[in-house]
Amino acid sequence: MAKMPQPERAAAAVAARVSRRSTIPPFIVMEVMQAAADRAATGADIVHMEVGQPGTPAPRAARDAVKRALDGDTLGYTMALGLAPLRERIARHYRESYGVPVDRDQVVITTGSSAGFVLSFLALFDVGAKVALPSPGYPCYRHILTALGQQPVLIPTDQASRWMPTGAQVEALAERQGIAGLIVASPANPTGTMLEPGRLAELAAAAGRCGLWLVSDEIYHGLTYALPQETALAHSRQAIVVNSFSKYYSMTGWRVGWLVVPPELVRPIERLAQNLYISPPAVAQVAALAAFDAVEELEANKRVYQENRRLLLDELPKAGLARIVPADGAFYLYVDISEFGGDSIAFTQAMLAEIGVAATPGVDFDAEHGNRYVRLCYAGTTADMAKAAARLKAWQRLNGGSGP
Repeated sequence: MAKMPQPERAAAAVAARVSRRSTIPPFIVMEVMQAAADRAATGADIVHMEVGQPGTPAPRAARDAVKRALDGDTLGYTMALGLAPLRERIARHYRESYGVPVDRDQVVITTGSSAGFVLSFLALFDVGAKVALPSPGYPCYRHILTALGQQPVLIPTDQASRWMPTGAQVEALAERQGIAGLIVASPANPTGTMLEPGRLAELAAAAGRCGLWLVSDEIYHGLTYALPQETALAHSRQAIVVNSFSKYYSMTGWRVGWLVVPPELVRPIERLAQNLYISPPAVAQVAALAAFDAVEELEANKRVYQENRRLLLDELPKAGLARIVPADGAFYLYVDISEFGGDSIAFTQAMLAEIGVAATPGVDFDAEHGNRYVRLCYAGTTADMAKAAARLKAWQRLNGGSGP
């Protein structure tokens, strides 16, 4: 038998020794982002619709605050829970925007919402605990849970349930599988759908009856177009809210987010944060505090997203992409491509290679049915969205008018 080459032997030896925790699936959108960057490096003109991030920089007020801080502050460690003025400003945001009283001490600043999920899941769930979450959904929920030794339990959603879980589904899972928690998001990634009025209250009530922790991902709040946004805190004082400055505030790379948690969870989360992160980045917290004063600029960004959404909802059907999940908020369209072969990975790879439009295959968000869907992010410029629509229409014509 031929010997395995040395590099392959070394790789196999390492693979045999890594922890099972590290064998979680990749976050596919990041791999699409890399493939798009590789194409762009060859000189190709790429329209980026793969990554869920605004095409605009942090608001000017945030950048100006950082310039001042660079000249006058040491920007060293902050408290593990974050800067007190920022925590107070976030608490005020809940009072002003939602009419919900939140104490500053309930607010935890995190290194992006990602750290917020890690801290929450560690504080709430022991190894082996089962946590329910909707499918399709943000893949990192289930991947983080798995890496922490917890068990994600998927709640199937579809058009009939408006792509959101129901209280009856949650109660049935609590009875049959003994779940310990529920994760919901509104607006949701990848669909952009929102919980209609009354549904969040229904889910919070179901979680309360079943003794479940309710984790509400609200990072797309501020980016809503069709339905009113609600915070889970309006329906449960035991809810854990996760939010971020990445989306509405246009600060993805600054890696700063926040939690709002019940008082009894503050100290457990503080201990975890001290040991895992020491503190969130000081410079990002300075920027985040100032971002609250940039409403006019941020609302102007939102108007661009609204126009992009309108343009694509008008133009994509002309490219044969007419089956679009209701897009109530965020900046995504979740598009059914099943009539074009039902292979979302092959479909998005062909889009990138043949017309320079980068998108994310639905299998990133739904392993069972995601092959039928692609996610398009419309957070770029309106000119880029028009260019993408034109390329998709031309692609459809080149393929005989029957679709890409």
